[in-house]
Amino acid sequence: MPFEFTAAQNFPDYTGHKCMVARHLTPQMYEQLYKLKTVNGVTLDKCIQPSVDNSGRIIGLVAGDPESYEVFKPLFDAVINEKHLGFGPEDKHPAPDLDASKLRGGQFPEQYVKSCRIRTGRGVKGFCFPPSINRAERREVERIVVEALSGLTGDLAGKYYPLSKMTKEEEQQLINDHFLFQKPTGHLMVNSGAVRDWPDARGIWHNNEKTFLIWLNEEDQVRIIAMQHGGDLKAVFERFSRGITEIARLMKEKGHEWSWSERFGFLCTCPSNLGTGMRASVHLQLHKLSKDPRFEDIVFGLQLQKRGTGGEHTEAVDDVYDISNRARLKKTEREFVQLLIDGVEKLIEMEKRLEQGQSIDDLVPAKA
Repeated sequence: MPFEFTAAQNFPDYTGHKCMVARHLTPQMYEQLYKLKTVNGVTLDKCIQPSVDNSGRIIGLVAGDPESYEVFKPLFDAVINEKHLGFGPEDKHPAPDLDASKLRGGQFPEQYVKSCRIRTGRGVKGFCFPPSINRAERREVERIVVEALSGLTGDLAGKYYPLSKMTKEEEQQLINDHFLFQKPTGHLMVNSGAVRDWPDARGIWHNNEKTFLIWLNEEDQVRIIAMQHGGDLKAVFERFSRGITEIARLMKEKGHEWSWSERFGFLCTCPSNLGTGMRASVHLQLHKLSKDPRFEDIVFGLQLQKRGTGGEHTEAVDDVYDISNRARLKKTEREFVQLLIDGVEKLIEMEKRLEQGQSIDDLVPAKA
């Protein structure tokens, strides 16, 4: 019989846990939400499972479906407010702005910027997100999205590679191109159950030029990526915007659309990817600036984030760093790309000064 135990009996043991959920989920809140379910049957326990199974500094919360954000609103709102450095009940994410023509700058010298990449996550309205989706739903999401992708033309035209049917040659080529995604091992995917039935209904699509890429049914139902070598971030954003707009149009022709909230913008599995869900990044080589003891604070002060070239929790190679917008919510797509452009220009200016033995003190952003 469901819920035969009390909320107090079932409350998680967060002893030694450092996640956001542990800071916000009180016994009283848990009792309030314990027996609630979304229209798809998602429970609070499903959403907080990563926080129970991992004691590290993580968020620890996933949405099983779009309705999770409303049904379990007290917890999601508290976590979202902390993660996004202030986003209260009355705050609202702005409408999308994908107009690349409004950007200022964005074409960097290849001496410093080695490649550019913009990615975002999307969910198809009416379906559960990967932590709670069943096999039939996942296959239907794959069908809907692949059908839309087949309608792309011109420089966006390409081919879909299902993971379960990939030849060894195709697999090796995708590995060589750094496109292939393997069965994830990270806490968000494993602890949430999003890797169930792998590789059923998962796959990769890319255009013929290999500059526009789609991952299907990984952390989010859809991961959309535009990229290219060199320093032309504006061109990457233009392709990203054009591609994502065309996919939405082709889906709408068949009666489908993305999961969207008037308050939060586009909805994804992890609360960290609400709003635009977009991470615009460049691989930036900074031989001199990276040695400055203020480097971490400089990047943070520019509202940017740095990683190694292999992604999160990796190290830089030959002083090449992955530099991206830090936030996803509260600004439009174009505003986040402009923020990255302005920040990278400042970082390159600092690097040039240091190459010439000059001071950068007047360029260092003030600490908040």
